[in-house]
Amino acid sequence: MTDHVMVRRTAATQATLDEFVGKPFRWGRSDCARLVAAHLRRLGYTVRVPSAGSYASARSALKALRARGFESMAEALDAIGLERIAPIEAVVGDIVQGESGDVFGALGVKLGNGRLLGYHEHAVGAAVLQEVDLKLAWRVEVKA
Repeated sequence: MTDHVMVRRTAATQATLDEFVGKPFRWGRSDCARLVAAHLRRLGYTVRVPSAGSYASARSALKALRARGFESMAEALDAIGLERIAPIEAVVGDIVQGESGDVFGALGVKLGNGRLLGYHEHAVGAAVLQEVDLKLAWRVEVKA
């Protein structure tokens, strides 16, 4: 990756961090899907998510996901055209996924230095978290 690309990735990641850090988790308003969608838009992707407030629980979020033809968030990210990579290969601005207590998986944005931006049940809102046992990752290319 060129320096210019890394600068754009870092700026987009910082903007996503600024928008979401400390913002409490609320299904359909501020959740992993919305965090990742906002980040991808900053890097030039067209991402369609249900309108704000259209789902308010894990059950209604799953219904909305299935209505779009996906059984998992990983399938939805694949459909955007993101390339799956090994989590160890993820760099600043890539999307990562760890385990969660539901079918969605815990999505986050790679920050670097073993950290990611995401939601965790023990954090007040979106937070800078230590990477632990990431399962999947996607390379996010900077779009023109």
